[in-house]
This record gives sequence, C-alpha cells and structure tokens, in this order.
Amino acid sequence: MSKPYGDREVWFLTGSQDLYGPETLEQVARQSQEVAAALDASGDVPAKVVWKPVLKDSAAIRRAMLEANSDDDVLGVVTWMHTFSPAKMWIAGLDALRKPLLHLHTQANVELPWSEIDMDFMNLNQAAHGDREYGYMLTRLGVARTTVVGHVSDPAVQRRVGTWVRAAAGRLATQELRLVRFGDNMRNVGVTEGDKTEAELQFGVSVSTWGVNDLVAAVEAVAATDVDALVAEYESLYDVAPELCAGGEWHESLRYAARQELAMEAFLVERGAKAFTTNFEDLGALRQLPGLAVQRLMSKGYGFGAEGDWKTAVLVRAAKVMGEGLPGGASLMEDYTYDLTPGSELILGAHMLEICPSLTTSRPRVEIHPLGIGGKEDPVRMVFDTDATEGAVVVSLADMRDRFRLTANVVDVVPPAQELPNLPVARAVWRPRPDFPTSAEAWLTAGGAHHTVMSTAVGIEAFEMFAQISGTELLVIDEDTTRRGFADQVRWNQVYYKLAQGL
Repeated sequence: MSKPYGDREVWFLTGSQDLYGPETLEQVARQSQEVAAALDASGDVPAKVVWKPVLKDSAAIRRAMLEANSDDDVLGVVTWMHTFSPAKMWIAGLDALRKPLLHLHTQANVELPWSEIDMDFMNLNQAAHGDREYGYMLTRLGVARTTVVGHVSDPAVQRRVGTWVRAAAGRLATQELRLVRFGDNMRNVGVTEGDKTEAELQFGVSVSTWGVNDLVAAVEAVAATDVDALVAEYESLYDVAPELCAGGEWHESLRYAARQELAMEAFLVERGAKAFTTNFEDLGALRQLPGLAVQRLMSKGYGFGAEGDWKTAVLVRAAKVMGEGLPGGASLMEDYTYDLTPGSELILGAHMLEICPSLTTSRPRVEIHPLGIGGKEDPVRMVFDTDATEGAVVVSLADMRDRFRLTANVVDVVPPAQELPNLPVARAVWRPRPDFPTSAEAWLTAGGAHHTVMSTAVGIEAFEMFAQISGTELLVIDEDTTRRGFADQVRWNQVYYKLAQGL
C-alpha cells in the first residue's frame, strides 16, 4: 500500500524479557507483529510501520535506539511493553534516543477470555502493568513522548497514531529545512524578528538571506518557451481574467508572474530550500511583488512568510508536511479585520496577495489589481474564498526572547456573510472558538503573532504533538478556554520555563 510519506518509516519496538521462556517470547513476537501490521495497514497511518525483533535486554534496546537515530528515513519509534519489561533495561536506550517517541498502551486481545484465563495467559498478557513500569521510567527520565491508549483495531487509536506520525514528519521537515530569505524583513516590525541561531538549535532550520537582485537575475534568465508552457498551465487550471490572456492589455504582467514562479522555484531547488520569504519593502529590480508565484509555490508544499517572516515560513512548511495526503491545506494567513456584530462576530483573514489555493476546492480566478504599497507594477494574484471547515486551526510562532512560543486557536471557517466583489485577494472567514472576545483577548495575552499559518488539513492535535516533539511552548485557545484560566496558564508557563532553563 502506497503511503503519503513514501520511504519514511516508523519502527515498532516491543519490550519483554528472557524470564518467560522461548515459547512465550515466540507468542510475544507473533502478537507484536500483528499489532505492527494492523497499524501499517491503516489508511490513517501515513508512513510504513516496520516491526523490529522483540527487545529483551539493555544492550539490544540501546542498539535499536542508536540505529533509529542514524537512519534518516525513520520518523520515530513506537514502543509497547507486551509483557513485563523491567524499565531499568530501557534507561540507556531512552537516554540515547533522539527521535520522536510514541508509547502505545495496548494489548493483543480486545475482550478477556474469562473462562480460559490461566497463569500462562497472565504471564503473556502483562501490558496493563508492564506499560506502567515503562511509563514510570519515561516520566522519571523526563522523556518527551505521546501516549496513545486502546486496542489497535480501534479507529480512534489508529487516527491518533497517524496524527503523531504526521507531527513527527513535521518535525523532521523543520530539521531538514533550508530557508531562503529574499531580502530582509519589514522595517520597524517586531514579530517578524527572531533568533535564527536558536531556531536552528531547536527546530533544525537553516535560515539564510540572498540579495533580491540575485533573484532578479534568475527571473531575467527564464526562457520564453518555459513561460509559454506555464501560462498555458494557468489557463487550464484557473479562470484567468480576459485582460491577462493573450492579446489582453496586461498579458505581459501574467507572463512576468510566470517568470517569477519559474525563477523562484529553480532558485530554491538549486539551494535545496523548501521555504522562503519576500518583502514588499525590499524588491530590488523586481517589477512586481510576487503574488501568483508565491501562491503556486505554497500549493507545491513550500513554506512561505511575508515581509521577511521566516518563522511563519517554517511553520507553513511543517503544516504542509503534516497535512500531506489529507483534504484541505495550509497557508500563510493574517487576521485582517472583524465583523463585530454582537453574538455573531467573525474574523476576515487575508494578506496582500499570498494565500495558498490549497485552502479551496473551487476554481480560483487569476486577476490583476493595484497593490497601493511597494511602488511597483500591479501584481497578479489568485482570488478565492477558503472552503468552510469545522475545527480548522490558526497557529503563530513567536520569539519570546528566552524561548519560542506557539499560539493556536481552533476555528470554524465559514462562508462570507455576503459577497466580496471588491476585495481583490484570496481570503478566509472564520468564527474563533470559544467566542470572539475570549479568543481575541487570549491571543493578545499570549503575544501571538499577526502572521499565522491556517491549516484546514490537520487540526489542533497535530500541532500539540508537534510542540511536544520539538520542545516548544504551546498555548491553545479552544472551546474550553476561559479568560481567567488562560491568563493563569500564561503566567504558569512563564514560571515553568524560567525554572526549566535553570535546571
């Protein structure tokens, strides 16, 4: 079965010991293979699940963890204590592990065979307390992990394991990420700044800057035949405004947008980069701010941040990878303006040009309009409404000086209350949970950024797991949030992170 993550793997490690004899250990191996096979067969688990031989001693456990660390295709490891695996055996291995860890608390059978239970059955099926022994050691050692409880046949268990795999893939995407900044960030803006050295230490991302005129040279070098082919692709995929079509007044602007896309993608591919930023204040000799080009590159999986916001570009790339193969998408987003009608408040999100069409299943329209800032030619962009989605999420990544903070709001994307015939950009309209006043106050209390990633593919649980795996603070605003409770959480987190840094 083809998996969204191709050759990426998750290793399934089973704990036991030699105490029970070869016959019992053979059963352990068979049953753990069945559990691993059930996960591998699940359509909710997007990577191959690879069973490994049962681990019975400290040396074998440590060796398995080191092998997982050294294999670039391994997203993480799933561990299960089928029988009683004394947890001191796991200390060296857990201390060596550098990949994400999931603790699956399960057992081979669903129902107990009450009339047949004997001591042989009890010796074989000890996960109920074997996993508790293991969980104690995980907690004592301070090992970050996700715990999933239930029988492997339960769709809810498979979905949670699959979400963890997606979060682990998002984490690996940031560790492998090279990010190109075309120019610097917007002047006098605070939240687009950040510590790139600390980001490379925590997330693995390498952030570097190239002069915009390096991109200009690449744009000028694009072959006319390649532009012809890409313009034809635009016309087949989108409703292109007549003035942009061949013979139209602004056809050359569409061709220039195609040149930008081809040049930017080639530039990124040459440098092995999967994310980038632009800035309308730093365009060099570019004739227009890239709009259509950025939207198209995001739709291909690239991370993007506007105004030089490399942190949001990192987050968009992670969200793209976590949502691979799922309906919906991920995009740069920005809270722009509100409908403050009492009791039915809404947020209208957009950006100057750069919202990803993965957020819609409709056919976008390609248009050209004045930008009003930047002092360049009128840019080309796609215009559309984001699909209605319950349980979407908007997430920001901000530098809080001593740590990075993720702030996330669970939202319900809704159709615009009325048509927007004069708004010449792609947009999303959403109702934040639990309600607008609580959501906005909590976001402002958290210091959440105004640039976010909107994900309609993966929801809040994936970002919770991503935060846990990457060791990043996460503040969640959802249907359970209260103003007082959230303010307390922000204060408690402040204390926790100050203390944790001193330990």
